[in-house]
Amino acid sequence: MKTIRKIAGAAVLGAALLGTSVVAQEMKFFRIGTGGAGGTYFPIGGIIANAISNPPGSRACGEGGNCGVPGLVAMAQSTNASAHNVNAIQAGQMEAGLSGAATLHFAYNGIGKFEGNAKPDLRIIANLYPEDLHLVSPKGVKLNGIADLKGKRVGIAQAGSGTQIAVELILADHGVNRDNIDEAELNNSQSAERIADGQLDAYFYAAGTPVAAMIQLDNTKGMELYNWTDEEITMGNKSVPYYIRSQIPAGTYAGIDYDVNTLAVSGIFVTNANQDEELIYEITKALWSDTARKLLDNGHAKGKAITLETSLDGVAGIGVPLHPGAERFYKEMGMLK
Repeated sequence: MKTIRKIAGAAVLGAALLGTSVVAQEMKFFRIGTGGAGGTYFPIGGIIANAISNPPGSRACGEGGNCGVPGLVAMAQSTNASAHNVNAIQAGQMEAGLSGAATLHFAYNGIGKFEGNAKPDLRIIANLYPEDLHLVSPKGVKLNGIADLKGKRVGIAQAGSGTQIAVELILADHGVNRDNIDEAELNNSQSAERIADGQLDAYFYAAGTPVAAMIQLDNTKGMELYNWTDEEITMGNKSVPYYIRSQIPAGTYAGIDYDVNTLAVSGIFVTNANQDEELIYEITKALWSDTARKLLDNGHAKGKAITLETSLDGVAGIGVPLHPGAERFYKEMGMLK
């Protein structure tokens, strides 16, 4: 009888342990909004998704497996970038996404194009990297100033994107608007194709360098990048405070043998306030793991700029809170009081 009881007890204990394992490995999907395939958000989002994932049945971090969140399957989804992502995150259509700091600020506070349509549930996980504003024109065609765009066919990025929001504010300072240009609302790849085909005179796009679609354009038809004057950079910073002075070094693109002074905005990893605190804590922790570091360093040129040391750079100035899970991680790391 004692033996039977021992066996029965062991069976119950085994079932309990099995139940715990099943619960621990319950699959959870986590959608990350990125951008167009020709930009930087899409590949960076894919690397982040890989870094934080650890599907059921995968080897544990301590056993040489990925150091993602146990049971988590993260997926990078191609979207129309910043503005689309913040809308989808607020609506609960995606769990997280990438956004430019300016769009994030405008959306959270309900100003600019988000007037009367604030997104109060947006929360920050981490600052990622600077996105340089490229003003591209065909090879051999150089602008004398932003005002030269009047009367031209100009790509202003896709509708609702963070780039478009900023570009329209910057253009207005120079008397350029939809009434005096032939505007095209296209993503980066489409704009590059139109430049190559002679259907556009110029286009704007903000992304981490080097940008895949521009590499292809540079290697085939060639291109020029506009070198902003100090006055234009100052004006742009005043109109869009989260766009700051930056430089695209000569040689970033093979055919661009000159330094390009421009503006840049930080790319931010964003989620919803209603996401579970423990989950976001574990995601933040996984984002800065050793395996994630290897993926970032080897996956994309801009990945090297994504570091724990810069993860909070400029975040306080955006005016959007950290998610409590992320905040807890940074406090444990001694990065926040």
